[in-house]
Amino acid sequence: MIARKRLLTHAWRQALGEIQPEWLLHSRFSRCISGLSHSKMRTPTAFPVLSNARTVEISLLGKPHWRNAQTAAAAASTANDIIQFKLSDIGEGIAEVVVKEWFVKIGSKVNQFDPICEVQSDKASVTITSRYDGVISKLHYNVDDVAKVGTALVDIKLAEGSPTSPTAKLQQPVQPDDMSSLQDSRSLSDKSKALATPAVRRIAMENNVTLSDVKGTGRDGRVLKEDVVRYLENAQQAKQKIEERIDQEAPSGIAAPSVKAKTPAPFQKKIFQPLEAGKVPADVVEPLKGIQKAMVKTMTAALMIPHFGYCDEIDLTNLVHLRKQLKDLAKSRGINFSYMPIFIKAASLALTQFPILNAHVDDKVENLIYKGSHNIGIAVDTPNGLLVPNIKNVQLKSCFDIATELSALQERAGRNQLTPTDLKDGTFSLSNIGSIGGTYAKPVILPPTVAIGALGKIQVLPRFGDHDQVVKCHLMQISWSADHRVIDGATMARFSNLWKSYLENPSMMLLDMK
Repeated sequence: MIARKRLLTHAWRQALGEIQPEWLLHSRFSRCISGLSHSKMRTPTAFPVLSNARTVEISLLGKPHWRNAQTAAAAASTANDIIQFKLSDIGEGIAEVVVKEWFVKIGSKVNQFDPICEVQSDKASVTITSRYDGVISKLHYNVDDVAKVGTALVDIKLAEGSPTSPTAKLQQPVQPDDMSSLQDSRSLSDKSKALATPAVRRIAMENNVTLSDVKGTGRDGRVLKEDVVRYLENAQQAKQKIEERIDQEAPSGIAAPSVKAKTPAPFQKKIFQPLEAGKVPADVVEPLKGIQKAMVKTMTAALMIPHFGYCDEIDLTNLVHLRKQLKDLAKSRGINFSYMPIFIKAASLALTQFPILNAHVDDKVENLIYKGSHNIGIAVDTPNGLLVPNIKNVQLKSCFDIATELSALQERAGRNQLTPTDLKDGTFSLSNIGSIGGTYAKPVILPPTVAIGALGKIQVLPRFGDHDQVVKCHLMQISWSADHRVIDGATMARFSNLWKSYLENPSMMLLDMK
């Protein structure tokens, strides 16, 4: 038995001498060798070892036989030079997206980093860019179709000599100087092992950038922050250039899908009307997807929160006069100055004195996490449904800074271009339901935050003054909801009174501003 094991081990070593070094790094390969070299085999055995690149068969009494799977795939693609461009993992646990807009059509020429389409997940919209140079030969989805991660989006006929073609990649074998450099080259080829610091990885994740797509300029190919920024700038420039290509005619005999204009038309809710007078239309079944599907999940979680409601009336007469003075100044700086930036800043000042309202409750409802940043969310009615992007670090911003950022958020929301960063890490929310109509509301808390406010419309109504005279006042109703598990009624009332005092006497805000 001992002699047989030695013979087997010697045969393995002879076989391994014919194997290229990178196979020694493959974990499955090592496990197979370890297991078979100590097994009780009585006859020579052959077995396959699989990897992403190759299939190899090793015989104990012979030399390894190579079957290169990529070579066969490349040979097949050489005949027609068509490759399927698949929807890669865009992070945040997203498994499917809705195709909202195509930037290309059949016959369109694309280069690397050119935008192909815009997809909408349950969190935000993402622009998908090309990794190849070539011509679009097929679109696998129509607008509003649901695409699964890992499925093909388009077929691209590769340009001749394209550096991204499979054949070109095969003609550039890895020839490491030593084992350590081989490990680095393998890690760079694996998107999950691209060399980068945690800070750079976070920036890439927030902007939906795959690090393996970014050319690293740091030591040993490490991806730096500047590399990610440069990649995003190139993608934006390419997106502008695609507008010139998108009007090119498709090849004869091929039907080209319509492509939306850059600026979408104002959206309208679907209204089902009878086809004829007195005739009832058929029922329509529409699956929940995208943002609607996310709302179901979020609102279901919100039902677990015991909501405490508190309402009040605020006299904004002084604030109305102040806004008239600031409106022209802000307009000269290119900003439409509304009441909302002042409401947001006043909320931040009040949160400084009531930090419990700027907290999160953990999933197990065992800890209350006091948040240092005032990331105040604003409910926005978008073409695809309700979203709550937030303005980061309001406590550090002026009213003009808030107005500038609010305007940018609303513009991106109208174009379905909100990013995951815009929607993440909110700590407190305001909903301006009064911009549509209504006075009081019952806002629903957005987990894991603990409070939200709904602003009613501003009305001009008569009220009694200090000397019992009737005066004209600009009044607004505010409706608060708080998580009654951690917020008591007195705390909510005191917070509301402080916020109200800032708005009724705007000069008081100067005392607490930094």
